[in-house]
Amino acid sequence: MSNKLNESLIMKALDWAYSKAITQSLPGLDSAYSLAEDYLKQKGTRAEQVDSLIRWQNTKAAAFGFASGLGGFVTVPVAIPVNLASVMFVQVRMIAAIAIMNGYDVKDDRVKTMIFACMCGSAGGDILKNVGIDIGSKIFHNVIHKLSLETIQQINKAVGFKLLTKFGEKSAVNIGKAVPLLGAFIGGTFDGVATNLIGEVAKKAFLTVDSENN
Repeated sequence: MSNKLNESLIMKALDWAYSKAITQSLPGLDSAYSLAEDYLKQKGTRAEQVDSLIRWQNTKAAAFGFASGLGGFVTVPVAIPVNLASVMFVQVRMIAAIAIMNGYDVKDDRVKTMIFACMCGSAGGDILKNVGIDIGSKIFHNVIHKLSLETIQQINKAVGFKLLTKFGEKSAVNIGKAVPLLGAFIGGTFDGVATNLIGEVAKKAFLTVDSENN
């Protein structure tokens, strides 16, 4: 199995993570739907509920990064390092849960594409701006549902390229083979910080004016 990352592998891994996140196909891990339902039961506004979700998922991502850095967490049917796939799952599930909490249909390919864009963090906003979509605008919801297949493909291609760069940089600083415990710690810290940034971008994208005050 080749460990060389490319855009195609990144997108296949995202598809794998997305499928697992919305179908609850990983043993012992809740689906995005269950996650959204749990946090919607909490007291506070929708914004506060989303913040609570993001905080907990930061911890999850760091834990997954640490555990996988010590040697395998899940079996991934794609030629991609298990630590990347594990954290991808946590992050995709978090974004999907945020979308669900704000009334979006995550089975819609257009919403799925927006979730993938959020995986790029702040760069995801730039990718969407290039196709005329402004994260956080009042018409974001309406724009999503008017996306053409061509635009979706354009966004996905840009996402694949950006995530390849992002995860390639992460692999470059992974010294786990030389110093396993230290490498795992660094990987976990990186994943927690990245997840927080991604969560904030997803919140800005999917939290509507109406739901924010609920």
